[in-house]
Parts: sequence; C-alpha cells; structure tokens
Amino acid sequence: MPITQSKEIAAAKRLDNVRYAIRDLALIADDVARQGHEVLYLNVGNPNVFDFVTPPHMIEAVYKAMRENKNGYAPSPGIPAALTAIRNEAESRGFTSIQDVFVTSGASESVDLALTALLNPGENILTPVPDYPLYTAVLAKLDIELNPYFLNEDDGWQPDLVHAKSKATSKTRGIVLINPNNPTGAVCTRKMLEEIAELARRNNWIIFADEIYDKLMLDGDEHLSIGAVAPDVPVVTFGGLSKNYLAPGWRIGWGIVSGDAAAVKPYIEGIHRLLRARLCANHPEQYAIKPALEGPQDHLAGVREKLRRRRDITMQACNSNSRISCVAPRGAFYAFPKINIPENDETFVKELCRQKHVLVVHGSGFGQKPGTQHFRVVFLPEERQLSQAYASIIDFMNERYGQ
Repeated sequence: MPITQSKEIAAAKRLDNVRYAIRDLALIADDVARQGHEVLYLNVGNPNVFDFVTPPHMIEAVYKAMRENKNGYAPSPGIPAALTAIRNEAESRGFTSIQDVFVTSGASESVDLALTALLNPGENILTPVPDYPLYTAVLAKLDIELNPYFLNEDDGWQPDLVHAKSKATSKTRGIVLINPNNPTGAVCTRKMLEEIAELARRNNWIIFADEIYDKLMLDGDEHLSIGAVAPDVPVVTFGGLSKNYLAPGWRIGWGIVSGDAAAVKPYIEGIHRLLRARLCANHPEQYAIKPALEGPQDHLAGVREKLRRRRDITMQACNSNSRISCVAPRGAFYAFPKINIPENDETFVKELCRQKHVLVVHGSGFGQKPGTQHFRVVFLPEERQLSQAYASIIDFMNERYGQ
C-alpha cells in the first residue's frame, strides 16, 4: 500500500494560554551557551545548584526507607507518619481547624489538585498580578478564564483589595494568596491577612494560601499563616520540602485543608478522588517529611543569613542606577525590580542574556500592571557571582539606554 502523509495532530486549543516564562527563556540561554559563553542563571529558584545543601538527616531518612524496600506504592494521601508530622507542625504555628492533610508530587501538584477539585466551567478564582505562573498554567489547562487582581507596588506589593473586590463576580469561588510572594518577595501583614479572610468569609470563598517559603523570612519576623489567622474560613495551605528544606528535586509537597468541617467536607472528598486516581506521591522521599519538620532546623539560620546578605547586595545594585527601583524583599529569595526603559521587558531580558550572558525573567512573564516593566531576579548565587551579574546588568542598561 502507498504510504500517505499523516495529517498534523494539533495540540488542544486550551494550551495556547499555557506559558512558563521561567523555563521558556532557557532556550535562549542554551543558544548562548552553545556559542561558548558561560551563562549565569538567575531565573530558576533552585538552591541546590548554588551553595545550599539538603540537610543530611533528611537524606539518610530517604536512604533508610529505600533500604527497607519502601519502594512500592504509598497510600494515596501520603504515609501516616508524614501526615501526622505536617498536621502537628501546622498546629504548632496556630492552626486550630485542620480538616485534612495530603502529600503530593511537589506543592505544584497540590495546587493542581486543589483547583481541579473546585472549579466548574464558567467559574473563576482571583489570582494575583504579578503571580507565580503555575496558577495561570493550571487554570488554562482547566479552560478556566483568568480573573487577576493587582498587588500594589506602592504598598510593598501587598494585595490591592479594592481591585480584588472590583474583579469578583458571582462565579468567583476563591482567591490565591502567595505569602511570602514569588516573584516579589513581599510578606503580608496581619492586617492584610485579616482583611483577605473577611473578604473570603463574606463571599463564601476558599483561600489558596501558597506558603512554600514560610521559613525563609529575611528580617527576623515570624511568618503568619492565614489558616491560623482565620480558622473558620476554608483555606488550602500549600507547603513542601523544596525551598525551606532545600530538596526541590524530590518533588514532595503537601496541602492542608482548614476551616469549618461541614463546609469543606464535600470538597475534601473531591480532592481525595483525584489523589486516588493518580496513585501516590514519591514514596521513599515521604520518609524525610517527619525528620525535616521535627528534626534539627540548624540549616535554616545559615540559609536566612546568606539570603539576607544577598538580598542586601541586590538592593544596593538596584539603588545604583536611576532606571531601576525595587521594593525590598522580606521573604523567599526573589526580587522584582521595576525598570524605566523605552522597550518591553521581554526584549530587555533576551538581549541581556545574549549580550551579557545573565539570565533573568521578564516581569510580563508573571503579569504586571499595564505601563510598567519589571524583571525577576533569583538572588541565590554566591555573593561574588551575584555582584558580577548585577555589574553586567548595570553595564548593559548604561550601554543600551544611556546613564
């Protein structure tokens, strides 16, 4: 039989809105590297490629689990020891109405499951601008129309609740709060948490609280979880081992559902249907959760001290050029400088990589207010590398736009 050419197999239309600027830019960096240049990557929050090391007692716990042949399937919600440790640690931080805990393949899967279990066609949730692109990607995959609300740069990147209220509709089911924030490094005040909780309370919303960086507070402040501040409000709090415990490649995250038991019961049942359908999270790595949360926390002081110094170097660099301004990050390891340039920030970022071999992420990849330009920097590299990168950025701006 003659061979006929196959027809093109198109991807689903709903994927047109799936973007992940943080990794999409790596294609340009790869091209620069192929030309023989060394690229300094300030685009991905991956501490282990720099001078941050997973605590050894966590590694030993995983090795032990593997040696004991904990290599088959785990219970779909997670192993009991891990679930108990997550619950106990949250209660120690003030949670009083925990109704469920589940372990996932990274906090990203927790987010995916939590949104999928909630949203019907035509409904929406409020997502922050700027935001971590995972949320918009999951919503695009679900074919859910985006409903963004602004963070207020003039108020330290606190949520703009006036804008959030104006964007709410009868089809709005919840609101996303990233605290500490990626990409800005902002941390919500107690007053702001209380106001968000009251907004959710009045509208019967779920709050999706992304707190993956909750132990990486840079100025000695205590992190406040909105699930602890508002125990009566339905909240799904996302956490994991990736950032606080320096093990992003293990892909271990979790969700904590809190609030009124009767109100969240059917929603929890929906989450568990999805948990069962995907079998389980990585099994041996779950045995690191209990020693991580209950064992030595010595590494955290050193991590925070490094990040404080690197945050301060970042701010010094931002203050050294009239075209850059930046709200000082108070948590995590990101800064989101504002730039005054005569072209869009995506062009800025791509040309910076091509000409100076420094890779950052354009602010439009996270969303930003119209008429503003930003870029996100990850300040994880060692201080010498970081200073070198910032010097290259300043040189690039002076050469391209003038002093």
